[in-house]
Parts: sequence; structure tokens; C-alpha cells
Amino acid sequence: MASGGGTCFLMPCGASGRRMFTQSRIAALALSTLCLAYPVASRSQPAQTGTHVAASAMPPAAAAAPASQGSEIESQPQPQARAYLFRGALGPIFSRGMDKLTDRLEQAGVKASVWEFTICRFVADQAIQAYRAEPAPIVLIGHSMGGLCALTFAEILQEQNIPVSLVVTVDPAHASPKVPLNVERFINIFLSTSILGGGDIVAEPGYHGHYASFDMKDHDEVTHINIDKLDYVHAQLVSMITEIAKVPATADASPVPLRYVVPPDATVELWDSGTALQTRRGETLQKLAADNHVPMWSLTQANQLAQNAQLAAGQRIVVPRHLQPPAPAPMAAPAASQQTAAVKR
Repeated sequence: MASGGGTCFLMPCGASGRRMFTQSRIAALALSTLCLAYPVASRSQPAQTGTHVAASAMPPAAAAAPASQGSEIESQPQPQARAYLFRGALGPIFSRGMDKLTDRLEQAGVKASVWEFTICRFVADQAIQAYRAEPAPIVLIGHSMGGLCALTFAEILQEQNIPVSLVVTVDPAHASPKVPLNVERFINIFLSTSILGGGDIVAEPGYHGHYASFDMKDHDEVTHINIDKLDYVHAQLVSMITEIAKVPATADASPVPLRYVVPPDATVELWDSGTALQTRRGETLQKLAADNHVPMWSLTQANQLAQNAQLAAGQRIVVPRHLQPPAPAPMAAPAASQQTAAVKR
């Protein structure tokens, strides 16, 4: 059974697919590409408005505000993130995980909608209009050909000078484009051995956003057909997206890209990127792993070191991390002390 094939299977919501390196698959991909260039009317539902969420979205200008203005920003109403999800080819059959994730996002209060990948450009035009009317963080997620669509969508927004807060590709097609420079955070969860997906996405030269790639090829239980349906991945994405407005991607001016092959006995943890630390005398990888609450394999792979490697003082070590909301602004000194001083005078 394959979820690939580039046939324009038009049904509601964005679909994603994969291609096999055979003549039939190449022809199918060509047909899919035509569908992207010339969107056809489908039963795609209009963008669904999710219920209002407790985790609000911060516009780019607010995210860059100095810490001293933090309390003022928190008190201002903030727009919700808008999430656009895309299935792959034959998605209503094989990419149902995108529907499930959309439901979970809506239940968490996120404005989310799911679409056919074949009408990618049409949905992008709608997103541009929505952003012009009311700027809000944009999240793009796609499985298989839907992953290709998510990156194409981001490129269209880049042409309009619109930022994308997060792009997540799930075993995207090999033909997928690179991560454009307007994407603040990018995550790829894929199977490098998959002939239906297997897209090992890289970023455009000059990319300075947060990048993390997770190859699941050593997980025999994960296939192209079920990689979009992993509950533990959905849970992490929902948590990340509901908090995305509170976590400015500019928190670190020099994020380190992460590229992992997830061990077969490990559950993927969706870090945003890496950060570089300087070791102190006597520190070990074991201590760094414990102090930063990360598994040992994440340090050995990111730094290409053995578990028992001897670390020199001041050695640069990359540690994976999740972006965190900025610390609250310090409280102003109470006026009571000033009143006491006035009484004494």
C-alpha cells in the first residue's frame, strides 16, 4: 500500500503524497506539479475559525519589544496563530493524520484548517489576504506532497514579505524546495529510506532561523503511511503551536541547526535548534546531559563525540533546546519605601 502517487485526488483539506523513482511515479509527480501550478476547484472547506485560545499569538513587532515593555505586551490583546495543514496525494485515505492534528489544534483553541495539497496556491492567496487584514503568526504543516506544499506556501509568502512562524514537514517529497529565509522555525520529521517521501530538507543559503531535522529511519514501526499519525508528535506540536506567540524566534541570534538520526529505542523530542555552550573544567557529556535534561545520544550526535570523550575547558558543545518565553520584566520598586523616606524627612 502506498500513500504516494501524484494523482490529483481532490477532496477537502490539504493532501500530501510521495513519489517513487519509477517512470510511473515520475509521471505522477509531474501531474501533481501541474495541480500545484493550476489549482482546481475542490471540496476544500473554507479556513475554519478555531475557538479562542488561552495561548495567544504575538505579532513580530511585539515579539521584538524590549523586556521592560513585557508587562505592557502581555496586557494587550494578541492575535491567534493560524495553522494551515496539507495532506498528500490520496490524502483523504493515507494522510488522515493531518485531519487528526487539525482537530487537536482546534480543541486547543488554535485557528486550524486542513486542505488538499493540490490547491496550495489558492490557500496561500487566502492566507495573504487574512494576514493583510489581521497580522498573526502563520504555521504550515504538511505530510508527503503536503510537505512540498508547505514549503512552496512559505516561498509564496516570502514574495509578499510575510514571515512564517513555523513550518513542519512530515516525510516530505524528495522534490520539495529548500527552507526559505522568511521561515523563523523549521522542523522536518522524515524517513531517509522512504521512496514515497524521504525528503531531507535543507535551508536556503543565508538562513538564520531555527532548524531541526529528525530522521526516523531506524524506527521499523514508523512508515510513510503512519508517520503523520504519531500521537507523541502531535502532542508536542500542539504544545509548541499554542505557545508560539509567547516564544519569539529571535531569542537567540545564533541558533545551531540540528540534524539527528533518532535511535530505535528513543522517542523523538522536537527541539527547536541547538545552542552552543562553553564547557568548564572537569565537565563531562554525562553531566551536561543531566544538567540540560537531554539524552546522551543528542549530545554525541550533535557534537560527533563518543560518550566517554574527554572535554577540555572552554570546549564548544552544542546542546539541543526548546525556545522558552522571555523572562517576565522585573517588578518596579514599591512606592512604600519612598513614602517612608518622605515621612522621615
